[in-house]
Amino acid sequence: MPIARILLVEDDDDIRALVIRVLSGAGFAVEEAPSGARAMEAAADTRPDLAIVDLGLPDMDGLAVVRELRQHLRCGVIILSGRSDPMERIIGLEVGADDYVPKPFEPRELLARVKSVLRRLEPAGPDRPAAPTAAAPPPGSAPATAAAPDGGGPVYHFDGWTLDSRAHILIRPDGGHEDLTTGEFTLLLALVERAGRVLSRDQLLDATHGHNTPAFDRSVDVQIARLRRKIQRDPDAPPVIRTVRNAGYLFAARVTRG
Repeated sequence: MPIARILLVEDDDDIRALVIRVLSGAGFAVEEAPSGARAMEAAADTRPDLAIVDLGLPDMDGLAVVRELRQHLRCGVIILSGRSDPMERIIGLEVGADDYVPKPFEPRELLARVKSVLRRLEPAGPDRPAAPTAAAPPPGSAPATAAAPDGGGPVYHFDGWTLDSRAHILIRPDGGHEDLTTGEFTLLLALVERAGRVLSRDQLLDATHGHNTPAFDRSVDVQIARLRRKIQRDPDAPPVIRTVRNAGYLFAARVTRG
């Protein structure tokens, strides 16, 4: 089975060499790009499964690179940046990043987050690259829903929408496909699987990132807001994802499976 392809967009030679050494040592295939222009070329050539993008590039803003990747590719995105302003993290998640790792960083933490994002991509198959190592479900997490008899994952229906957990797609009531980032899809699946239950931010972080992968707490709020904009088409209708004050979030729509 081919291993996952990672595009590293970083202009600092020392950091780039460190990240390449860590990821290559873990068995990943790494393509490096020291600039935004080179990143666009490499992305078109290699079609990466995941991109790690620095925001402070010499020729363009890293957020623009993230937007371009999201527009043209279906891959995970991790922002790696020395910008410490919390608003930068929120903006990064808003434009489609799955995670945000601030500099300076611990190489093992970056590797753990890379593996976490890759696990949240669509399930590996004969034509889909996979992370070099598999991880067991985090202790205490909700058990996975049983797969369908044909080996595929379950399909959920709510308010005319269809969420296919195996194909990793969300189908609108009109039959079109709604574009979701890896993080948005994983979060929506966690909510749908636990419909009618109030889930705290910590529970949602555990369900989407795992106990051993720290995540920026506001990432849940940002992704919830983005999901609402995508699936709540009628502003006058009861909210599909409800905020429960001082408790968390609840998926309020009726969910059926099959």
